[in-house]
Amino acid sequence: MAVDAAHTPRILIIRRDNIGDLACTTPLVAGLRAKLPRAWLGALVTTYNAEVLARNAALDEIFVFEKLKHRSGGLIAHVRNRLGQLSQMRQQQLDCVLVPAPSPQSLKLARSLKPKQVIAAPTTFRAGIHEVERTFELGRALGVTGAPGPLQVFADKDAVQELGKSIGAGPFTALHISARRPAQRWPLERYAELAVRLSTHGRVMLLWAPGSKDNPRHPGDDEAAREVLRMANTARAGAIVPVATPDVKLLIAALSLAGRVICPDGGAMHLAAALGKPVVALFGDSPVDRWRPWGVPHRVVRPESRDLADLPLEPVLEAFRALA
Repeated sequence: MAVDAAHTPRILIIRRDNIGDLACTTPLVAGLRAKLPRAWLGALVTTYNAEVLARNAALDEIFVFEKLKHRSGGLIAHVRNRLGQLSQMRQQQLDCVLVPAPSPQSLKLARSLKPKQVIAAPTTFRAGIHEVERTFELGRALGVTGAPGPLQVFADKDAVQELGKSIGAGPFTALHISARRPAQRWPLERYAELAVRLSTHGRVMLLWAPGSKDNPRHPGDDEAAREVLRMANTARAGAIVPVATPDVKLLIAALSLAGRVICPDGGAMHLAAALGKPVVALFGDSPVDRWRPWGVPHRVVRPESRDLADLPLEPVLEAFRALA
């Protein structure tokens, strides 16, 4: 597709996967806007990850797709809303749809919008490439050149102000404990001990995805957070400021108040990087080259076994001190 800055193509990015994956797409969004300032640029995302792109001035429109498993209403209403949304996107008469994560569902959706062209990322890619770089490559076909810039997310000012009033003044070190995969979960007693050690130098904010671990749709870490708080406060009363983050808006607001962030590899890590925060990243079995924090000072800590259950406390403290 031949384009230049004088043209006004209509471009849609489809990214229906996780929070961190979408955050890693924001350099592509910025690159497209810089190259094609007059283009119409939209994104199709999910109810789960949409807040990552909220308040991003590079986008003209964001379409929010509700996955069937996340639907808030009845099946008929869900199908009706989806069909209406698809019709609305077809009316955009799209020139190009970019698909960074080319699952069969996403490719089928892209083609159903009847664009002039669908550009999908390869299903295989060279070793050592970061997800930001892999996604940014899609822009080359539209004239985007150079290296990817930083990740970008924009905190809701009202949410930041309200949270700041609730938890008081910092500076804070944010400690996020939620992780989806077992190999990415650090033992709770080490999180508690880390919080106690860090609290001697400043306030520590404990972040987690709320809910019961047994919730089949949205498992949470309420039980884990209570245990970390119990152990930490037994050793040092008031060591932690607890902040449950039921949605991405509040998670971004909380991370924006932190000076440094310690967390397992995952969505919170990429949001912290997108806010420009130095990060200590706890890695288990995911590839560091592809998923390390992008564009910010960081330290990656990973045990040889690639299971965080085997990671002792001291390497994490050493990494944290190295970011000071």
